[in-house]
Amino acid sequence: MSVVDLRSDTVTAPTPAMRAALASAEVGDDVFGDDPTVNRLEALAAEMMGKEAALFVPSGTMGNLAAVLAHCGRGDEVILGDQCHTFNYEAGGIAALGGVHPMPVRTTPDGRLPLEAIEAAIRTDNVHFPTTRLICLENTHNRCGGAVLDEPYTRAVGELAKRHGLKLHLDGARIFNAAASLGVPASRLAAPADSVTFCLSKALCAPVGSVLCGEQPYIGRARRIRKQLGGGMRQAGVLAAAGIVALETMVDRLPEDHRRARALAQGLGTIPGILVEDAAPPSNMVYIRLAPDTPLDEAGLQQALASQRIKIGPVGPRRIRFVLHYWVDDEGVERTVQAIRLAMVA
Repeated sequence: MSVVDLRSDTVTAPTPAMRAALASAEVGDDVFGDDPTVNRLEALAAEMMGKEAALFVPSGTMGNLAAVLAHCGRGDEVILGDQCHTFNYEAGGIAALGGVHPMPVRTTPDGRLPLEAIEAAIRTDNVHFPTTRLICLENTHNRCGGAVLDEPYTRAVGELAKRHGLKLHLDGARIFNAAASLGVPASRLAAPADSVTFCLSKALCAPVGSVLCGEQPYIGRARRIRKQLGGGMRQAGVLAAAGIVALETMVDRLPEDHRRARALAQGLGTIPGILVEDAAPPSNMVYIRLAPDTPLDEAGLQQALASQRIKIGPVGPRRIRFVLHYWVDDEGVERTVQAIRLAMVA
């Protein structure tokens, strides 16, 4: 019986086509700028995001860190959501390594930062305050159930940023999921942003890597920062090759993951004691809560499913996240629903 791993889309193994590309990649020294496969990946990524240039980085965390540091200096401030990945899950890197002060703004359940809240968080010119330089958004929004930010909202934030002389960075780790959900090219969602990162190693199934995109001078600054952070990977074409396959073969299939997420949510919604947070999840994530009167807690359910070779990811007391991806098929969804149904009555 195969493993059904729903903990995250970061668990995705490379596809056979990616493994073949890894083995046959033409490489050079990327720090010298002469790895042809990395250069191909960066050109393709920039084109797909509608930006001038791109930079291949080892991880989304490094991508976001380099992005912020290329926009901000020490003592500057970035406005971002109190539920966003950069604020919660990147080890405080922007402050610890860049001296950039985070100004968290309340995130609404749909993953948005209210425009009036962003505007209220912008500092006035006062010697006592850090200087506001940057606004960060996240699309799709992880902690808000894979919520999707649409083009009009992102454009409104971009216009607000320009009025105040600020830059806008988009943590688009799963921006292709957002684009698939809305039925638009990812470049339209990225257009209002001065910079955007996206992950190759999540729903796109590549084993390693993210890409930061923006204007050419900005990417030049980010490239220097990547070197400072230890991200110059030399013959990185062996990794970039899988990223090219990911962009060429994985983007158009993402609606399959979204369909399975809805099927999983609907199936779980029929089980007594399971409270599905969104019966029609917007992308590839399903969040549930265990009812207060249910004897089984999140650790107990995790243990019960592990015996059935199903892996799930608790994200808090009585709260669990399921993430659909390339390696979970319809049979895996059905197995999961039935295993949870049995566990809840055991």
